[in-house]
Amino acid sequence: MRHRKHKRMPGTSAEHRKALLRNQMIALIQHRRIQTTLAKAKIVQPEFDRLIALAREDTPHNRRMALSRLASKEAMRKLFSFAPQQYEGRTGGFTRITRLGPRKGDAAEMALIELV
Repeated sequence: MRHRKHKRMPGTSAEHRKALLRNQMIALIQHRRIQTTLAKAKIVQPEFDRLIALAREDTPHNRRMALSRLASKEAMRKLFSFAPQQYEGRTGGFTRITRLGPRKGDAAEMALIELV
């Protein structure tokens, strides 16, 4: 049965979605804001919020968990350097999605995802 198997990006394999999510999260850590399609931004937001919630407490276990999701030691170190101070009293809502309108070439809905 296919119950509860819906993903936001149909037509892509699980490996492709996982790699895309990983690359988007690394770019978001490095640049603090990225411009992407709305569908991709909606995929990245909940995963990245979970990652920041993990990084708010700096323990070896949390670092290993973040490294397994990011696969970049540099991005993991950068995340753990700013997340505990910047999001200390915040319980959630670490990212913001702003719609930018359609893209000129294919009219895909574009969005800006940024850290709050």
